[in-house]
Amino acid sequence: MSTTNTMRAVRAHERGGPEQLTYESAPRPEPAPGEVLVAVRAASITSGELDWDASWTDSLDGTGRDRTPVVPSHEVSGVVAALGTDITGLAVGDEVYGLIPFTRDGAAAEYVTVPADVLAAKPARLDHDTAAAVPLAALTAWQGLIGHAALTPGQHVLVQGGAGGVGSFAIQIAKSQGARVTTTALPQDRDFVTRLGADRVVDYSTERFEDQVADVDVVFDAVGGATQARSWAVLRPGGTLVSIVQPPDPEAASAAKGRGVFFVVEPDRAGLESLTELIDDGRLTPVVDRIVPLSETRAAYEALGKEHRRGKIVLHVTERKR
Repeated sequence: MSTTNTMRAVRAHERGGPEQLTYESAPRPEPAPGEVLVAVRAASITSGELDWDASWTDSLDGTGRDRTPVVPSHEVSGVVAALGTDITGLAVGDEVYGLIPFTRDGAAAEYVTVPADVLAAKPARLDHDTAAAVPLAALTAWQGLIGHAALTPGQHVLVQGGAGGVGSFAIQIAKSQGARVTTTALPQDRDFVTRLGADRVVDYSTERFEDQVADVDVVFDAVGGATQARSWAVLRPGGTLVSIVQPPDPEAASAAKGRGVFFVVEPDRAGLESLTELIDDGRLTPVVDRIVPLSETRAAYEALGKEHRRGKIVLHVTERKR
């Protein structure tokens, strides 16, 4: 890592897509009170991230101050390099990971400052590259299933889009809680989602899931659109449809005698600690599609919109260390 006041980073100086991203020298940030400076080992990127208002401003709805130039990628795994004031429970040299708030600069850089209270100890059994694939996707699945749907053992979960970055975690988390899991996937992903723990796989390219599934307690929707609208037909009365794509139709929820929830994942140390326990117990395995160097971040974001993937694309920032 550089010991100067500058670092290598990926930044966008104007709002837009991957074409705006430049690998360049940038000022190294300094931690404010309540923050830590993390020497980034790896980061992970998310589809649609560059379209979020929060990625460019200091408010979630985009009404706040423009933050350009911005650093993307909000999932980080690294080592504490320095502490701001008023920090307890963390020390220089600690290996940590976390979800960086969306209204801050992300982790596609050698260093990033992060609020201390959103970081957790990195899972012991993962290297940094693999750990970086966890925070956003796994917390999304955890908060949706455990926090919003209040999943309990023995319930039936339908994961719409089980082969994706979030869906792959949703399958595993549901199984870890004792649920029965059905998922939709393409034929080439059948074996993959079955290995993750899916009890039944519906080929959405040739089958209508409404004809194959019924009496579902929880629908975890990572697809949206017509798939979400059709999901009400398989939900049992009193069940919950949780979407990470778009708000469910209240009238459709009422007609199905169910509950619809839309949410945006939030940084959550306690949730990460629960996920870490599942990972270190061998009940949750991150899925990494590929690992690319930081200098190829622009191409990695371009791939998000063009390619079918299994799991996350990770940015390797420095040498792997456990």
